[in-house]
Amino acid sequence: MQPRDDGFQSRRGEGVRERDRVREPVNAADVIAEGVRGMAPAEIPHRLCVLAVGLLPVTGASVSLRGNGMPVRMSASDDEAARMAEIQATLGDGPSLYAAEIGAPVLASDLTTGRDARRWPVFAQQAAEAGVQAVYSIPLGNDAVCVGTLDLYGDVPQELTKRELHTAQLVAGVMTLALMSLPHGEDDEDAGGECWLSGLTTDQDEVHQAIGMIMVQLGVGAEEALARLRASAFAQGRTALDVAHEVITHRKSFEHD
Repeated sequence: MQPRDDGFQSRRGEGVRERDRVREPVNAADVIAEGVRGMAPAEIPHRLCVLAVGLLPVTGASVSLRGNGMPVRMSASDDEAARMAEIQATLGDGPSLYAAEIGAPVLASDLTTGRDARRWPVFAQQAAEAGVQAVYSIPLGNDAVCVGTLDLYGDVPQELTKRELHTAQLVAGVMTLALMSLPHGEDDEDAGGECWLSGLTTDQDEVHQAIGMIMVQLGVGAEEALARLRASAFAQGRTALDVAHEVITHRKSFEHD
């Protein structure tokens, strides 16, 4: 999906809302720099998600890191954006996972019809139910390694202009630098830093532990166990992390499913 030219304008429905009109040019780099100035490193990912919503024609943003088997949501602009990230992680499908796989932006500008809706039909349906009709996923990292994605959610079908795509990539670049600057381990915690991986590791460990328990219960491999976990979560309209927590606390067993 190629971004449209800056001069392209279109009307959707009977009117054009204020945020859908061509915006006055702003220096996105200055806005981002001012927006994160003086903030603690651990607060920057959330702040960048909020700034992205202000700079771009989107209603929400989230950032997720690549994990073994499942992406792990790190932060989001709001609860609705967080839920969209969890939906993709639970389904194991969607623009975010594809962008992380290919290491390039994936611009699903219309999940209501056409190629984007056909590419991820289940995700597109769930996104529509949540009021999301477009998703723009920008990889984090460099040309050699993708560590996660910045995901932007829009409530109307529309393509990003070249300027808007550049701004989204600028936010993603700053997000990558912010992640690299955050404390990474026990040594940093001992030095007074906040280990940003601690909470994420707990979530990922719960999923891995649940997968191991499902493997034993059903006598299947890891991929099949993860598929069963995701299927159970999808059938219940819940997240895979929620179901994993029930498995490891022995409130759910797959032996009799």
